[in-house]
Amino acid sequence: MDDFLNTFLNWEYIWEVFPDLLGTGLLNTLILSVFSALIGTVLGMLLATMGLSSKAWLRWPARVYTDIFRGLPAILTILVIGQGGGILIPSLSRNPYPLGILALSLIAAAYIGEIFRAGIQSVEKGQMEASRALGMSYTKAMTLVVIPQGVRRVLPALVNQFIALVKDSSLVYFLGFLAEQRDLFRIGQDLAANTGNLSPLVAAGAVYLVITVPLTHLVNYIDKKLRTGKKIRVDDDGGQTELLNAGKVPMS
Repeated sequence: MDDFLNTFLNWEYIWEVFPDLLGTGLLNTLILSVFSALIGTVLGMLLATMGLSSKAWLRWPARVYTDIFRGLPAILTILVIGQGGGILIPSLSRNPYPLGILALSLIAAAYIGEIFRAGIQSVEKGQMEASRALGMSYTKAMTLVVIPQGVRRVLPALVNQFIALVKDSSLVYFLGFLAEQRDLFRIGQDLAANTGNLSPLVAAGAVYLVITVPLTHLVNYIDKKLRTGKKIRVDDDGGQTELLNAGKVPMS
């Protein structure tokens, strides 16, 4: 038992690694995750609209892209883009940070695109038909009516995808970042390799949990809100009647 505690919970190494984890690792992990999520969301929406197009020359490239980037292991995609980008653009070989963000963005786009596509397809066809009957063009109806409803329905899945992206950001350490560019995992791994003790990695895992656990509860909160709606009050013969859910009808 003492050996186990000394290997995984050596407080000397945990306190030693925490300043770097919070000062360098946390910032870089959030930069990699947030920028990748933003770029991936934009590309994902583009893929979703292309995938729903009636034109085959738009639909098929989106389908092929999604199949490739969802089918390949994330680490393989990161290595191919990171190493290949450095060969094509030699200046990036000395600083692969942007390539790490690009690789994570392309991976995220494939998953986010499918999430958006499912959300948009879940919107009732009557919404589009009613919008067109009001004189809206197809593009305007999609932009103002269908897509906003579809995105709202998949918010929990999008937050889940961001959680996965935070964890996948640990894989970019294979690209060999500079000391000040290291993410949480790489900082923990470096000290663990130098000391032969796994406590720094446990500390890194704890910081990952600080990021992901609140996001997990946020997903549950959003999902509950979307399922139950919100309380509203309506006038009923001069009085106030409270409805438990926005979708429920008051009893007469």
